[in-house]
Amino acid sequence: MAELAELIGKIVEVGTAEMLYFGKLVEVNEEEVYLETDSGWIVVPVEKVAYIREKDEG
Repeated sequence: MAELAELIGKIVEVGTAEMLYFGKLVEVNEEEVYLETDSGWIVVPVEKVAYIREKDEG
């Protein structure tokens, strides 16, 4: 998996047990992941995140 710092500013896929989120990764701290999307901001608690990876172009 790419280092999270390398993914800041890129379009990513964030997977949890319940949902799949897509957006620009703006910040990751010890408590939350911040994504910017066309419809607004998404904040996901870190303990719910299964993975973060760069979104495939296809």
